[in-house]
Amino acid sequence: MAHFQVCRNLPHAATIVRRIEYRVSKSGAEGRTEAKQLLCLLDQLHDRIVPYEGGLDPSDAEAEQATEDAARLARSLVDEIVRLRIEEDQLGKAVRNFFECLGLGEEGVEISLRAGENPGSLMRPI
Repeated sequence: MAHFQVCRNLPHAATIVRRIEYRVSKSGAEGRTEAKQLLCLLDQLHDRIVPYEGGLDPSDAEAEQATEDAARLARSLVDEIVRLRIEEDQLGKAVRNFFECLGLGEEGVEISLRAGENPGSLMRPI
């Protein structure tokens, strides 16, 4: 599947985490008792990536570990998005962008569909 392959950019990934948080808040999930796991995962993802928001350039080893941790959390987050049926196009696009910022564009273009990205979106790679 065609995908954008960009270099890992943890500071921009932090920006995308904030977009994901916004989209989840717009979904109304925060008020649902069954969304506890989703919100916990989102908090963990925030805590793992947002420290890089200021442009902090970690060592390669630290960046690799942060990438692995963030990807694992984001995969679980998408599982919860599907379980709660809050998938939508903008949330899916944010998920794709997040994986792209982790340098995992191929995975991002696939998992974003599960999170609700419109497969016919003009923003998707051709």
